[in-house]
Amino acid sequence: MPHAETMQPSCARCRNTDDFDIPISMAFQPILRAPVPGTPSLFAYEALVRGKDGAGAASVLARVNSSNRYAFDQACRVKAIEMATKLDLPATGALLSINFLPNAVYEPRNCIRATLAAAQRTGFPLSALMFEVTEQEQVEDPEHLLHILNTYRQIGFRTAIDDFGAGYSGLSLLARFQPDVVKLDMGLVRGADADPARVIILRHTAAMCRELGVTLVAEGVETAAELAMLRRLGIDIFQGYYFARPGFEHLPMPHLPC
Repeated sequence: MPHAETMQPSCARCRNTDDFDIPISMAFQPILRAPVPGTPSLFAYEALVRGKDGAGAASVLARVNSSNRYAFDQACRVKAIEMATKLDLPATGALLSINFLPNAVYEPRNCIRATLAAAQRTGFPLSALMFEVTEQEQVEDPEHLLHILNTYRQIGFRTAIDDFGAGYSGLSLLARFQPDVVKLDMGLVRGADADPARVIILRHTAAMCRELGVTLVAEGVETAAELAMLRRLGIDIFQGYYFARPGFEHLPMPHLPC
């Protein structure tokens, strides 16, 4: 059983958030459901890592490496849940969306213990947690990613593929696992109202997700023209600066388009 022997200490380390000694905090950006003008509602808030002083994510991520990424991933989950609870996010009816690093998860049920403990300690409902995996991260073992996503679904978490259309897995991952949510990469959305090729791609992606029973979110919406085009394609959940920028240590109320 050499594999099991090497797994145990690694899982113990990834559950120990004290190993990550870089102070972090969180910003939150709203995700808005707005199928038609005048009827918006909150769908989720995405937790985005920041430095303790509000510095951008890049300043934190630049200090993450193979020796501390496990503890970093755990620390982000715990901080997001603790801060969201303090800000009374559950009262909004929105989900809390947390990004995770699949390469930092050894065995899903072991490495989720700190998350479950934080939710139990704060009273945060598990049904309001959604975990996003970015398509831009190259996953070392695709089968392991599928195991993580399936395990999270069994526990009761929502799951999401982030940055869809920009990275390594794309359609092959979607063919094998249909998450609750797919988030379109902002590179497909920005300026798409003036780009016929991207409109075609978005139209067919929206139709595919509807047939698969997957909720589609358009990220990176910045203009009224982009919003109108996405609505015409049947997309009705949005995230982007047009609605609200991330709020450092607070839950920003989105701009509600008419």
